Amino acid sequence: MPAQNLWLDPGDRKPFAFVSHAHSDHIGNHAETILSVPTARLMRARLGGERHEYALEFGVTQEVRRLRVTLLPAGHIFGSAQLFLEAEGESLLYTGDFKLRPGLSAERAEWRQADTLIMETTFGLSKYRFPPTEQVMAEMIRFCAESLEEEHTPVLLGYSLGKSQEILCALSRAGMTPMLHGTVFKMTEIYRELQPGFPCEYEKYDAGRIAGKVLVCPPGASRTRMLTRIKNRRTAVLTGWAVEPGAKFRYGCDAAFPLSDHADYEDLVRYVELVKPKRVLTLHGFASEFAADLRRRGVEAWALTGENQLELQLGDKPRLVS
Repeated sequence: MPAQNLWLDPGDRKPFAFVSHAHSDHIGNHAETILSVPTARLMRARLGGERHEYALEFGVTQEVRRLRVTLLPAGHIFGSAQLFLEAEGESLLYTGDFKLRPGLSAERAEWRQADTLIMETTFGLSKYRFPPTEQVMAEMIRFCAESLEEEHTPVLLGYSLGKSQEILCALSRAGMTPMLHGTVFKMTEIYRELQPGFPCEYEKYDAGRIAGKVLVCPPGASRTRMLTRIKNRRTAVLTGWAVEPGAKFRYGCDAAFPLSDHADYEDLVRYVELVKPKRVLTLHGFASEFAADLRRRGVEAWALTGENQLELQLGDKPRLVS
């Protein structure tokens, strides 16, 4: 945003930036950073260096470098934030990664009416519609229970920050004992630090005590010696891409469950209806396709990533495309 000299989730170091959440592909060692209080704590655990942080509470409008800024929960992971910005009589809402479906370990997403909506569209095709979260969790629990009954160790693969905490909360509710990979354990301890009522019991991985436990690991651990030495194991990956046929074979797992911390297609459409923007700018995933979808619905929408296709009906005046 050149007029405000503010970057939104930039990939490299900038003088002034908003960081929506603490996943590794979004954090950066910027000179000055706007972020939520939980994201500030999580980011310090993942990224060293000196920086000036404007760590804001949700829902409180503050002036930061002469900008009126409000952070709203995004529902993506714990601490994930949307940026609501007011300047020169206009308003802008930037979602970062978000989802509307309520989770077990993250704040529920909120929204405000905005003139311009910048939204992520990772799952921006109509085929990406997720089943109810309760159904996905029930299938995951059944997979674990059946594995344990047959004296196998169930191994659940999900990102160490966000997805793993959703998994372990579901396991804890089902009366199962989650055992956590070291990186998952480190992030979960911060959850417990910031949420004294964090409802889940768990243990740190101990090879000698794995029997009867459910192991929760990041996907990158799937081929490490830590897992390959567990002879009687069954692995399942939890990802939104599991709605695609053959996902378990693509990921090399025994099962794949469509649990995502992103909005699916229906949530994306609904969010535009809730925010009621004058214009929508899309990015990530199927940005061009979703923008074209919105234009067919009568919404001015353009992709910030990818190409915008010129749509011309006989008798129409050509519309400017990028």
